[in-house]
Parts: sequence; C-alpha cells; structure tokens
Amino acid sequence: MKQFAIIGLGRFGSSVAQTLYMLGHDVLVVDSDAERVDEISDYVTHAVQADATDEGALKALGLRNFDVAVVTIGTDIQSSILITLLCKELGVKHVIAKAQNELHAKVLYKIGADKVVFPERDMGMRVAHTLVSNNILDFIELSPDYSMLEMAVMEDWIGYTLKDLELRNRYGINVIAIKRDNGIEISPNGNNILLSGDVLLVIGSVKDIRKLENARAD
Repeated sequence: MKQFAIIGLGRFGSSVAQTLYMLGHDVLVVDSDAERVDEISDYVTHAVQADATDEGALKALGLRNFDVAVVTIGTDIQSSILITLLCKELGVKHVIAKAQNELHAKVLYKIGADKVVFPERDMGMRVAHTLVSNNILDFIELSPDYSMLEMAVMEDWIGYTLKDLELRNRYGINVIAIKRDNGIEISPNGNNILLSGDVLLVIGSVKDIRKLENARAD
C-alpha cells in the first residue's frame, strides 16, 4: 500500500483521490475549501482543510513521508508552481502536477516536478480520436511520438490470424493484447485468429496510428 497526497479538490483531484482510495491506498487530500473537504471525507483516508501554499501547513501534515504528491491545481498557476516546489523541497519522493498549458508544464519541470499531466487536453484528444472512427474505443498518448489504441476488430479482419493480416507491415502497428469476453491475452502470437467482438490493444508511432485511423474511417 502506497501513501498519496492529493492537493486540490477539483473534479480531477477528487476523482484521482477516490480512485486511489478504492484501490486500497492511503490517501490524504488537502484543499482550502471546507465544503469540498467535507464532501470527500468519507471516501479517502484523511481530508484536511489547509492552505497548501503555506510551507508550515504542509510540514505539519508530514508530507515528506508520502510516496507521491499530486498537485491538481491548474487554473491558479502561481499556487500550482509554489506548491509543487514546496513538495519537492519537503522531500516528497515523486511529485505529479497538473498543467494548464505547455509553458506552465515547462516551469513545473524546471522546479522539479517528476511528471506533468494535462487531463483536459488528454481527454479532448481521446474523445476526438474515438469520433473519427467508429472502431476506436480509446486512445492514449504515450509520448509525443507514440500512442496506444484500444479498438474493435475490423470486420474484414475476422477469421484471419495476425500473421495473415501482417498489421506491422501494412500499418506499422504492434498488437500487444487481445481482449475477449473470457479474458485478455497478452502478447498474442501470429497464429491467433481474430474473432467477432475482439478488442485489440495496439501500439505504434503517431504517424502509423493516424494511417490506421484513416483506413478505418474510410
């Protein structure tokens, strides 16, 4: 069990906190809004009303003892930067911060954030990719150059093996898993026959993923 500190209780922060708690982890949430703190108190380990820009307040919470701090304040850029910096200075092992834009992210990385996330941007990208093709179920950007897709098997792929389809040669993608009603098969081999209802988890470069999406949208 890991210990997580979630600082900021907007929709993103509240969702992260409750999910981590449901997964069995020790979760402390911190927000200056007493109403938000009260609303989530039954769904996390500890809920504290405090000004997270106050170094003394963070020290009193024993923040340095936590494995991960997630700074989910995005709109108040000054507070986001200050809290991220304080978390690092207090010795938090891993600090994740939410950014509003690329410049905000650059500053967060400069002051020591271990990872920066763009939840609104990423969700917008995922929705857009599902809209351009009926078969795209989910989209995850792994890096600026590589992405992962969860997609329903194309109708004219049904009954063929992965070897027959030569997806790597045709589209430059790698199938890393096949999801079926009876479970999931990781690293399927070339002899796997695709069935109706199969969901493929594929990985590839952004260029190759776009080529696949265009093919499926036609």
